Amino acid sequence: MKVKNLNTQFFRGIIVTTEKNIMIYYTKAPVLIFGLLFPLFMFLSFYLGRGINLSVFFPGFLAMSMFFTASSVGPLITPWEKQAGTYERLLSFPVSINTIILGDVAAGMIFGIMINVVVLIIGQIFLQYPINILYLPFATVLAAFCYSSLGVLLASPSARAPSHIMMFSSLIRFPLIFVSGIFIPLENLHGIGRVLTFLSPITYLVDLLNFSFKGKSHMSPFVDFSALFAFSVLFLWLANRFHRRNLIKGL
Repeated sequence: MKVKNLNTQFFRGIIVTTEKNIMIYYTKAPVLIFGLLFPLFMFLSFYLGRGINLSVFFPGFLAMSMFFTASSVGPLITPWEKQAGTYERLLSFPVSINTIILGDVAAGMIFGIMINVVVLIIGQIFLQYPINILYLPFATVLAAFCYSSLGVLLASPSARAPSHIMMFSSLIRFPLIFVSGIFIPLENLHGIGRVLTFLSPITYLVDLLNFSFKGKSHMSPFVDFSALFAFSVLFLWLANRFHRRNLIKGL
């Protein structure tokens, strides 16, 4: 009975933390700018005037949108609450650091899925892909969890100013975009560029989306899913480790 109560308290803490994050942070300017406007402007700057077939580029754009939206909430939550002085109050409640981290991850994950479902519906209206319904939902959920975990990891430095964390997160996220195979297909990359591509978690979502929409991919879907799962575990473990280490330093 005691274990059951602890589990109930743990999951209730995650739900309450997620609800709090959704109500407060979804409408914050940094989330809207970095999560919505940046991927849109990058898409327009790359697509307009280049005569690129949208049906070829859309899976990459959808992956880029998922990466930015899912990873934009996490970097804002912790520094914003430290600056406002509410982080200490949150820690005084009967919740653990694991509960807080998973609540932050869930908030970013839900935000990413919501926005990308809208983007997918709009794209499907115009492009009418024969979607592989078996792979696309699992790829979307796993990628959202992976990228949201990265966002929470990027919030771990002990800084109270949200602008510092958002700038730091941009220094990490933008290079991952450019080495992910979005703008240059994997088969056209060679040497060091090809090696760096496999170090980006976005690469595997692009490959899965290509398979889901076009029925062809550079790697096996099993490899893509395994890589996204491995990145998710790594990001979540590092987020837990660094948030615990920087907890006292950041208060």
